[in-house]
Amino acid sequence: MTLQFPHMPDQITKSESRILDYISNNTEEFLISSIGEVGDKLDVSGTTISRFVRRLGCVDYKELRRLVADQSSSEGPAAKLMQTLNSDEGFTIDSWIIRQQMYLKKTLEGLDRDEFKKAVSALLNSRRIFIHAKSASFSLGQLLMFRLRRLGLQSVLLPSGGSEVLEGLSQATKDDLVVMFSFSKLSQEGKMITAYQKEAGYKTLAFISRSFIPEEERADIMLFAYRGEAKEYHSMAAPAALVDALIVALSEQMGEASVESLSHLHHMKKTYAPNR
Repeated sequence: MTLQFPHMPDQITKSESRILDYISNNTEEFLISSIGEVGDKLDVSGTTISRFVRRLGCVDYKELRRLVADQSSSEGPAAKLMQTLNSDEGFTIDSWIIRQQMYLKKTLEGLDRDEFKKAVSALLNSRRIFIHAKSASFSLGQLLMFRLRRLGLQSVLLPSGGSEVLEGLSQATKDDLVVMFSFSKLSQEGKMITAYQKEAGYKTLAFISRSFIPEEERADIMLFAYRGEAKEYHSMAAPAALVDALIVALSEQMGEASVESLSHLHHMKKTYAPNR
């Protein structure tokens, strides 16, 4: 949810950004948590939280919780789209593309470079890559699988919902990698994937759009992509760019092997594909 405060500082620290992200995406939990409990979850001091509360224009932590409680509400996709349109005083392609540039910039600011390198290494060194994507993320899962297969890497797109996910996941072993798209929350299927990981031993890679991730929802590797504020229409521009960035970095790591795979595919198409 997008919260309104008496005062929003022009610049905030990474710790303060995590506090805001936690409040917005874990509102119910925040409202029943003490300042010490929030500090322990985010690994920040109570003093840091108290100072940030005052910077937001609230007298104390109790007033902040009351303010958040007053604003708590659920928003559907239609409302998010309307919020986005209204914020721009009407849609224009120019303002929309400029907005995507801002999303890419925020992605770059929030992306952990070491995590990105780990993701490339995991994709390169895994025996098989299982991909789970549902709803709006399904197209990203297909894009990732298409790109990986062109490089000669064995990838499998898992069923998007229900217990059928487990049927595909049952083949995964400790030498494999499971990729998830869990931007705003971990889905029920994602929970099954992380639960079965303890038995199967595979690694997990998650695309996220949250600064704070509860311990029980964390993957081995997490890549941040900014998609817009909670009440906005959620764009896939930055996640798609991140998928392609992984493929380009992966191709560079593979060197001649990636060129050979693409050349072989091109030869097959010329030889066996019907003339058009």
